[in-house]
Amino acid sequence: MKIAVVILNWNGEVLLERYLPSVLKFSEDDVDIYVADNASTDGSIDFLRTNHPTVKIIQNTANEGFAKGYNDALKHVEADIFCLLNSDVEVTKNWLEPIKKAFTEMPEAAVIQPKILDLLKQDHFEYAGAAGGFIDQLGYPFCRGRIFQSLEKDKGQYNDIKEIFWATGACMFVRSAIFKELNGFDEDYFAHQEEVDFCWRAKNQGHRIYYVGHSKVFHLGGSTLSNMNPKKTYLNFRNTLFSITKNLPRRKAFLIIAIRLLLDGIAALRFIMQLRFKHCFAILRAHLSFYRQFRKMYKKREKAKFILKYYTTKSIVWSYFVNGVRNFNILVKD
Repeated sequence: MKIAVVILNWNGEVLLERYLPSVLKFSEDDVDIYVADNASTDGSIDFLRTNHPTVKIIQNTANEGFAKGYNDALKHVEADIFCLLNSDVEVTKNWLEPIKKAFTEMPEAAVIQPKILDLLKQDHFEYAGAAGGFIDQLGYPFCRGRIFQSLEKDKGQYNDIKEIFWATGACMFVRSAIFKELNGFDEDYFAHQEEVDFCWRAKNQGHRIYYVGHSKVFHLGGSTLSNMNPKKTYLNFRNTLFSITKNLPRRKAFLIIAIRLLLDGIAALRFIMQLRFKHCFAILRAHLSFYRQFRKMYKKREKAKFILKYYTTKSIVWSYFVNGVRNFNILVKD
């Protein structure tokens, strides 16, 4: 089983200097390490050539985001398994062994993610992925170990192997044949939520996605766009509407889109009350972009039979903001 670890980089010389050594130290000799560079203007390429000559460099011609950046780069990579790894991730000893074992023992597994812990608070799960991703009936993503901004402490409660709905792009292992079968990420997303869409499309095609908690990595998070950046708000709100349009039966998709547009309006009002006017405007821009691209997204709908039971709970918004649920295990008991 040949694994290629591919790190997407854009002006991340400082991150490569800090976190790449752990990848090189804790990856086996038969694992190829790549840095796919999205036309950086800092010293990233010179740093790699000088300090890590064994790392293979793929130079993309422009910074066109996470989705196209990986799509372009992976055309130049030959491996059975692609590991898509953020540049701000610190890996741990033997992080690859449980993943390789899981792929070997579960041939039905198309995508796997490890446990994602917070680099700055290492006994807690990290926002981007935690212990595996799910969505509710309205398409809101959440994780075992993370619901909205509430992060659980890692007490070993998710030291398991479990089928999940989506795997984080911060550290995603995917069979190369399936990545190619699905034509990779949707490049219209640019960044954010593209892994949810990819996994949803994989599910619609009958593939299975797993979390393997015996492998763990530490993620800094927010290195490209923090939660305080209105651009992230724009991409998250717009791209979620894209995913619902593409991946649900038509009647259900239209109903959920109508509900989500209403709830997005409430979120915009909440931003106004918090005096975060740029985020309110970001939601408006997200809706306008969605309307402009609706026909294009609708044409991308999968030909395969849509899965009807895609959600874990009806409304994570209600559970979190009304019922006060902050823990995934309490959520599933409800």
